[in-house]
Amino acid sequence: MGQEATADVAVVLSGGGMNGLLLELGFLKRLRESPLWTRIGWFFGSSAGALNGCMAALDRLERLEEFVLDLRPEDTFRANRLWRLPLLGTHDYALPRTIAERLGEPVEMAQQLEAAAAEVVAIVTDVTVSDESRLDGRRLFERAYSSRTTPPTVMAQAVLASAAIGVLVLPMPVGDRIGTDGGWVRNYPLGYAYERPEVERIVGFRYEGRYPALGLGPLRDLARRLRRYAKLPAARALVAELEEASRREERGQPVHIVDTFSRLSRVAIMRNTVLEELVAGWREQSVEELRSLRDDIATLVHESGLEGAELERLEAAISARFDDARFPFRHDRLVPRITVAGSVGDVSLEPGFRKPRPWTVESKRELIERGYLLTDRELQQHGFGDRLTRSAVA
Repeated sequence: MGQEATADVAVVLSGGGMNGLLLELGFLKRLRESPLWTRIGWFFGSSAGALNGCMAALDRLERLEEFVLDLRPEDTFRANRLWRLPLLGTHDYALPRTIAERLGEPVEMAQQLEAAAAEVVAIVTDVTVSDESRLDGRRLFERAYSSRTTPPTVMAQAVLASAAIGVLVLPMPVGDRIGTDGGWVRNYPLGYAYERPEVERIVGFRYEGRYPALGLGPLRDLARRLRRYAKLPAARALVAELEEASRREERGQPVHIVDTFSRLSRVAIMRNTVLEELVAGWREQSVEELRSLRDDIATLVHESGLEGAELERLEAAISARFDDARFPFRHDRLVPRITVAGSVGDVSLEPGFRKPRPWTVESKRELIERGYLLTDRELQQHGFGDRLTRSAVA
């Protein structure tokens, strides 16, 4: 992407699976038609957001759209045979091979990112069995890989690891670390944008997921077939276990361990996403309160009756004390933020546990357009509604 203006805008992209990827594509398409596009200097992303951020930084949104419109569930996460589940996870991570075959070698794309106008930062969950994962305490088991400072081979691994959905596939190497889905620790990496002193505005897309429960699924059919062998002790015991699992499902309890992992991942991802914006809100509230406090103290000083050099000394001392104050956030300025919060409507595309429903082109286009329209509405509300390349919404 070319930059005709000073880079001062950061884009933050959350994870969200196929739904989030398509909604974010619509978000990026609309953002590219706004005056903000040429000001973008950074893309911060987790999971699907990391993939989208790379393609946006390379200004290849049309190529990305062609890629996703042709994508099938088995091209991303292909279900393993049941006997392989304890060894290899529920799914084979097919997306890296698909990207290499249809978009280009990930390492070559990472090399191109080094020279791109905008920096890409991908967030990865570090599950290396080592105390080194603790870093400085603030980034507990969390790694951020930048296209500016990370070798292309490692950057390519980081982006793919960030998108490796943790409840489906095994973690993978990222340089000398072992990484997986960035959504576990930082699904919406808003805080990274605030930490860059050059950033004057933040534009983010936050996917609001709706996660269906796994339930018994194919195990229900297995129980039905096994009932004919109920006279055999082993089959009878298994049927009893499956029936008990069915009763747990009726009570709203987890049906099996994979269902438990799915619920835990949903809790972790949704909670850290909400906390990210909550902390950002606290940051903004603190900056505003400090500014108000400073103004109030200045008013009290002027009302104190002091004059001349004594008044000047007191004002200078108060100003110096405020300037020297140290907080875990920048307190000298507010960073305006535009947030597009997107969820699916009537159309939802999920990989599924065993036999996912086909992904139709019509459904994909509907999600892309939904992301576009949600973004258009937010940009209009914040005064950036003018389109540079599209006069009307398709």
